[in-house]
Amino acid sequence: MLLQACPNGARRPGDHPALPVTPAAVARDAVSLVAAGAGALHVHPKDAAGADSLHAADVAAVVSAVRAAVPGVPVGVTTGAWVLPDTDARVAAVRAWTDLPDFASVNWHEDGADDVAAALLDRGVQVEAGLWHLEGVAAWQASPHRDRCLRVLLELPDGLDEAGAQAEAERLLAAVAGGPPVLLHGEGTSCWAALRLALRRGLDTRIGLEDVLHLPDGSPARDNAALVRAATAVLASVRAAGGTDG
Repeated sequence: MLLQACPNGARRPGDHPALPVTPAAVARDAVSLVAAGAGALHVHPKDAAGADSLHAADVAAVVSAVRAAVPGVPVGVTTGAWVLPDTDARVAAVRAWTDLPDFASVNWHEDGADDVAAALLDRGVQVEAGLWHLEGVAAWQASPHRDRCLRVLLELPDGLDEAGAQAEAERLLAAVAGGPPVLLHGEGTSCWAALRLALRRGLDTRIGLEDVLHLPDGSPARDNAALVRAATAVLASVRAAGGTDG
């Protein structure tokens, strides 16, 4: 069972006082996150203004900084279409990368997902299939790269309560059954419900300021390490209550 940390996401510097934006800040967070129990990192490279970037220099800066800080820990990046909406530009950016991440997420509801995935795989970068809803699942299932994905990244939206998060998760899990390993996570209100379900089911999951700014009790999270520590505490409570189903 993998606990992945997602320390920044598409958030901007003003979204949280402890949000790591620069490569040095992400690297410092990486050390504390791995010490707290994270086994992999999903980071968003940023430009000088703090916006998401796929440019080679920005990707290289954060990937190399994280690798130096936590050698041997897999590090992945985003390829979200909001960074470069034009598919050709995204593919060109991937092909220009100099310091390659271990994996990258590709959202299959976005235009050009197959082309971006092909560019990553051609360069030896593993692909996380980001699936946000059943339409995304259908697009991924029709992809020639489906069976080459490292894992499926099932993402539940903000706005769901506990029951809604579980129902949506079960729909998505049923749709991807029999495929690659699943990492289940949520955003905002669905985050902790998704994490608890993932732990009960023995699935991979993730936590970090990209996904949620609050601890399970609703109090503000001081930083990413506090979120990872809370996630490991949830895992301990799930095990104490009878273990996982996986």
